[in-house]
Amino acid sequence: MRNLLNAFLILMVATFSMSSCDDGTDGYDIPATYNFENVSYAGQTQRLSMLAELAAYAKSGSTAGTIVTADKLKGMYSNDPNNADFANTYDATKQLKNKTFSSETAVFEGLMDDLATASQSTMPASDGQAGISTSADNEKNYLLNANGLELAQVIEKGIMGACLYYQATSVYFGPDKMNGDNETVEPGEGTAMEHHWDEAFGYLGVPVDFPTSTDGIVFWGKYSNTVNGVLSTNQGLMDAFLKGRAAISNKDLPARDEAIVEARAEWEEIVAGSAIHYLNSALANTGDFTRRAHALSEALAFIYSLNFNLEKSLTNTQIDELLTTIGGSADFNNINLYNTTDANITAVKNQLATYLSWDEATANAL
Repeated sequence: MRNLLNAFLILMVATFSMSSCDDGTDGYDIPATYNFENVSYAGQTQRLSMLAELAAYAKSGSTAGTIVTADKLKGMYSNDPNNADFANTYDATKQLKNKTFSSETAVFEGLMDDLATASQSTMPASDGQAGISTSADNEKNYLLNANGLELAQVIEKGIMGACLYYQATSVYFGPDKMNGDNETVEPGEGTAMEHHWDEAFGYLGVPVDFPTSTDGIVFWGKYSNTVNGVLSTNQGLMDAFLKGRAAISNKDLPARDEAIVEARAEWEEIVAGSAIHYLNSALANTGDFTRRAHALSEALAFIYSLNFNLEKSLTNTQIDELLTTIGGSADFNNINLYNTTDANITAVKNQLATYLSWDEATANAL
């Protein structure tokens, strides 16, 4: 997978021309909210809702006696009407699976099979035994596999990376979409280029007046807000989206290209910052394996998600090394959290901060 991913992203890299563009410099204003003409990203909104339903169902396995089926999980992933049993109604053409980086769909469906099997266990979780693990204070229960990994978290956060993050930063910001027509206006959608930009924005999961309003934020919008106090990602990412959309509408492609670089960098900070946030949580729960495993499962999935940005700061090899330091493998099927030490976690935290050029104080504050 890693070699395929690396080759694909290299092929997609396009060289964009760069020039500075301030508010009004080229005779147009950049609005304070995402209220442009002819904006539509209904497909992205539906996929976010699908993932919310899938994640909630996957996590239901953490309730004693609840058996999760692989057919339903996979049905939700592919929007299969015979198996999904969604609470909401979605267009038949919309799904998560066909928007996920192609080599990873089998990875997620394998994890869904494993989660379904783990949910059938009637034994408590332990090293070598899948089951429900209860926190020391008896307040939290998480379904873990035999190696201590919370598969529901890996599936949710992994799809956030290999689908939502990938589509926005590598597909819709990529050369194929950004070389689209920017002259012909389709009522309700704008030009093809404007529509592609709007679809990238739709994967962020925030309202049009974010970050003034954080009502209804989900997935990456939620995690941007989590790390915002340290990294100021909310306004930074929103500004990049506003700048890029205004630039496209005003045929200012150099400014659009600047906005792409800025948005990719800000979004990557959200992914890396979220990983360190959960590594810090794991270190704070050294004496409680249940809470520690929960936090590490999220951290691992966020580190994995760093793969899917066209201009990522880390190589695929470096990402694999971080995963391996924590769990002994870069393969979720072989990662074992029962062997993870505080030294392992700290080493990954420090190395990841170094890759993002963050100092120790910043990493500690996340």
